[in-house]
Amino acid sequence: MSRVFLIFVIVLILPIGCKSKSETLQIKKPNVIVILVDDAGYVDFGFMGSKDLQTPNIDALAKSGVIFTDAHVSATVCAPSRAGLITGKYQQRFGFEANGTGGIGLSDDVTTIADVFKNNGYNTYALGKWHLGESVSDHPNQRGFDEFYGFLAGSRSYFPIENPSKEKMLQHNGKRIVFDGYMTDVLGNQSVKFIEDSKDKPFFMYLSYNAVHTPMHAKQVDLEKYNNHPRKELAAMTWSLDENVGKLLKKLEALDKRKNTLIYFLSDNGGAHNNQSTTGPLKGWKGNKFEGGHRIPFIVSWPKEITSNVSFEGLTSSLDIFSTSIAAANITKPENLQSDGVNLIPYLKGEKQGNPHKELFWRKLDESAARIGDYKIISLKNYGSVMYNLDKDIGESMDVYQNKTNQFKAIKSAYNKWENQLINPLWLEGKPWMDVTYHIHKKLMKNKQAEYKDIWNPAFIKRNKKE
Repeated sequence: MSRVFLIFVIVLILPIGCKSKSETLQIKKPNVIVILVDDAGYVDFGFMGSKDLQTPNIDALAKSGVIFTDAHVSATVCAPSRAGLITGKYQQRFGFEANGTGGIGLSDDVTTIADVFKNNGYNTYALGKWHLGESVSDHPNQRGFDEFYGFLAGSRSYFPIENPSKEKMLQHNGKRIVFDGYMTDVLGNQSVKFIEDSKDKPFFMYLSYNAVHTPMHAKQVDLEKYNNHPRKELAAMTWSLDENVGKLLKKLEALDKRKNTLIYFLSDNGGAHNNQSTTGPLKGWKGNKFEGGHRIPFIVSWPKEITSNVSFEGLTSSLDIFSTSIAAANITKPENLQSDGVNLIPYLKGEKQGNPHKELFWRKLDESAARIGDYKIISLKNYGSVMYNLDKDIGESMDVYQNKTNQFKAIKSAYNKWENQLINPLWLEGKPWMDVTYHIHKKLMKNKQAEYKDIWNPAFIKRNKKE
């Protein structure tokens, strides 16, 4: 074979080899990270307009992706909200309606997002707060996660506990971890380690911080940083949360994984009344069906595929995370998997316009809400309903029911149809707490203030039930 002919053959082959490598890179599976924070106020991040809380790393994440302005969770308290997110369907469909876990937790027959990713070749990691069941069958390692580094309970101290319960101990796959330092840092450091451990294999990470849930614990150095701040503890806790989100982003950049990592950032529900959070223009807070209870700060960032530094106004839900994630990973949805979520990718790429959801529903025991378009109904069992036009009244102060009876009937009909698909809640929350939430809803529906110094007084609750 002549030298000229050999060179000619090599020239022909080289582009083919390069193309093959390029195609391989193009179809490389994305990593997926859900950063779930706890009880965060709607406007308590810089990207949401906060002027007094510093969140430079989370703001950078927002700038790298899309900020959702009309995003919601499926419940206004921790446990059922997480059950909806991790299964991609209304948690009331499998009886997970009240807060806590009722000694039951997730139904054995529901599929989690981690199950799907694990079955499709992903490493799966869960970190932080679980709050979806304490039994063996509900342990994260039994619900699709290869690794669990966190605690089972709904809350705990941010600092070491001398003799923690099984539910509150920090553990790695069931084995207790004795740690020094501050929980937010411990979880942030472990998130970085798991990314390193995954090497070239794609991973799904559920990073569930307990910040900024009570107790209001912060590191002394951060408390000193915000010594004169009116919300000193929250500012310090938020700063630490932001630092650890920054660690994660820096590690992804260092390993050249950032561009092809789909990251969600959201709160599990609205800000709580007892953690110094603020809900801005929204009425209500954690635990009730007004916007302050379920409208959340929400970021989606995937630099490789999604335009950055934009906002999206369409009606969206945390239920969408499941469908969006498996679509991004080009995973075929299991045939028997029921989903209430929507794949958001076509909307984020401009291939579809409008609202991903035409309607959304909420129910927790005696309180419920339903929304179609701009109109929303809030109902209280054995009391009544109010209706708001959110486009004109984001603060939910003007009841338009009397003037919009047709809209009211249409929403009520849609809600009844949805409710008929549900099963009864498998556990309740206890009479004292149910009485408190009932009282709060009644007061807010009347545009009156609920006084927290009184609402735990049984005589006060009994008296106000008669109003």
